[in-house]
Amino acid sequence: MDKFTRKTSFEQRFSPIDRPLFDDLVKTHQLNHYTKKLYMASFMKLLLYAQLHETESLRALSDAVFLEELQRATGLESISFSQLERRINTIPTEFFQTIFLDLVAQIHPKQEEK
Repeated sequence: MDKFTRKTSFEQRFSPIDRPLFDDLVKTHQLNHYTKKLYMASFMKLLLYAQLHETESLRALSDAVFLEELQRATGLESISFSQLERRINTIPTEFFQTIFLDLVAQIHPKQEEK
């Protein structure tokens, strides 16, 4: 068996998000508080999947959870669109804004090198 586990392309796309910053924001905004199933890490992976695959609705996203790759990446076997809707409504805009600005800050030095 191979000693090295390779990241899937899906996991590689999620990796630029600064994990300590992400965890700090989740804790600050208490986004995993009283959560039974849909934790923020899984939810962000679902949102990333939806963006990459141009998923048209939360219903389509909840149907996509049955794909094996997405189940492995998120740890979810199923999720209803109403759960996704409730979850997205609990996340403050500042959470996404901070993640976005951090990603942009990572891009700037790479652009200046070119």
